[in-house]
Amino acid sequence: MWHSYLLLGLAAGVISGFSGLGGGAVIIPALVYIFGFSQQQAQGTTLAMMVAPIGLLAAMKYYSQGYVKINASALMCAGFFIGALVGAQFVSKVPSLLLKKFFGCFLLLVSLKMILGK
Repeated sequence: MWHSYLLLGLAAGVISGFSGLGGGAVIIPALVYIFGFSQQQAQGTTLAMMVAPIGLLAAMKYYSQGYVKINASALMCAGFFIGALVGAQFVSKVPSLLLKKFFGCFLLLVSLKMILGK
């Protein structure tokens, strides 16, 4: 299972480097719909993944309430670190209008899944 978290971090990093999307739009829905986390666990674990740059106090609060899976957040952090670099290398080759449409479509799909799903 550990490799799945690492791959999620890598994929989210690529998407983030490519489109500017990150934890809220990529990792949280994946943790809820693919890994079966509760919404609180997904949010807390994602915040813990991003502790170094942001979210330390919020992540500590989620952790104190039992909503952080440390191993998952550490592995996603490692994958995200590399993935963001990979995505950022490709984004300059994509026309701005196409990138904007990709960003909008991705957010729409995630939004529809969260609104219409369980």
